[in-house]
Amino acid sequence: MISNIELLKKITDIAEKDGRYKKEAFLFILAALEYTVSKLSERRHLTGQEFSKGIADYAREQYGYFARTVLEHWGVTCTLDFGEIVYLLIEIGLMNKTEDDKKEDFANVYKFDEEFDWPGTQSSDFPDRF
Repeated sequence: MISNIELLKKITDIAEKDGRYKKEAFLFILAALEYTVSKLSERRHLTGQEFSKGIADYAREQYGYFARTVLEHWGVTCTLDFGEIVYLLIEIGLMNKTEDDKKEDFANVYKFDEEFDWPGTQSSDFPDRF
């Protein structure tokens, strides 16, 4: 089992080495994996498409109307970016893949401007009085 300090060091190192995504994006993807798997009736491997949809659900739950803005701030602008991050996490031993998995499984699962549009994104923390 990896300690939190070791986890943060690995993520900081890979984020700095790669340079495309902020370290928060890596932590978010790991948290989104746990969130998505917890919604299943039994723990199992996810496809890139399933995980991309779970990431969207988790982003909306965490950030509501600001989900797209937060993801873009971290350098994540399309579902293929999820795959890029996942494969960087695989590289450093924080995620796993099967022989059938490929980065391209995350490509074009949905468009950010449609998935995270204002009418479709609900924030549970937004006051009802507004």
